[in-house]
Amino acid sequence: MAIEIPKDARDQAIASIQRYFEENMDERIGNIAAGGLLGFFVEEIGPVVYNQAVAEVQERLQMRVSELDIEVHEDAFTYWRKREKTGGKGR
Repeated sequence: MAIEIPKDARDQAIASIQRYFEENMDERIGNIAAGGLLGFFVEEIGPVVYNQAVAEVQERLQMRVSELDIEVHEDAFTYWRKREKTGGKGR
């Protein structure tokens, strides 16, 4: 599955890469070069981050599903216990 970044986020990422180069590499990087670098990272490293996020979501969902029976459990055969507590009599 190809990872695509929305245009607004892509523009912000490119600007961030350009700023990083200026502040940490003491050189400028153009818009096209920064876009190419971003594309490389998204294609090369993006799947690792994506797969990790999916694995974490799966783990959280499995925990929620395992707790589901506790949250929605209903005891069976409680009619007589309820009547005994309220002092009700059967017919």
